[in-house]
Amino acid sequence: MTIDGFILAAGLGTRMGPLSRALPKPAWPFNGRPLIALAADGLRRAGIMNLACNAHVLPDRIREAARGTGIEVCPEPVLLGTAGGLRHVRDRASGELAVWNGDILADPPWEAFRERHRALGSDLSWLLIPHPGGPWNPVWLDRTGRILPPGQTGEGPYHFVGPAFWSPRALALLPEEGPADVKVHVLANLDRAFGVVVDPFPFYEIGSPDQLIEAAARVAPEAEGRIPGCYVHPEARPAGDLRHCVLGPGARLHPAFRDQDGFWFEEGGHLVRLAL
Repeated sequence: MTIDGFILAAGLGTRMGPLSRALPKPAWPFNGRPLIALAADGLRRAGIMNLACNAHVLPDRIREAARGTGIEVCPEPVLLGTAGGLRHVRDRASGELAVWNGDILADPPWEAFRERHRALGSDLSWLLIPHPGGPWNPVWLDRTGRILPPGQTGEGPYHFVGPAFWSPRALALLPEEGPADVKVHVLANLDRAFGVVVDPFPFYEIGSPDQLIEAAARVAPEAEGRIPGCYVHPEARPAGDLRHCVLGPGARLHPAFRDQDGFWFEEGGHLVRLAL
């Protein structure tokens, strides 16, 4: 089967702290659907149908989250860097390959982005918005819209929000073995790598417990965000007085519980609490 889209789902989850003991980032749900399934929904609305992803931390949990979505899960026991995971499907890509992050909650304008990518004749395109401030590295463009190498400034700054289109020429630049870095191995060797700038749209990076809690409050206030300041997994049963807590899969609390800054989940038939 050819592959039209690839979801990057093989991060270490370091900033999620104790939450990565229970679930990898793409498996955390919002309104009952895991992030990776929501990513697939957005791609398929744009006609990007045949999907795959990589998996490193708790790959079985990624498989569970992807069950019923038709996403092909490619285990990645040794991490392959920011771009090496695309080698899993490089030889099966159907022309342009849409690439998306499995730890971002958003609905990017895939159709408009693809139209612009094709019009530019681009080998690699990044979807950009004006830089909102904060810790993200800025992206700068030249006057024609080409992505400038690190250290150079031009038009911008912009923020790369994750969606990308890769041509076969860009995919061919990936080294045959070992980790691959998109800036070192690909951007440095492409003449036609463009940024496509769009108006800002809602997006939530799910990279830490606080970001998980904030996103749930904004997009799932009647579900995972129904307890102010907390996140409640669909398989959890909250009770008691909870403040700034994450209730993971299987967490079932007694009504007398009072807790703050705790992560609760079921592991091996036991209720576990870790500090956030």
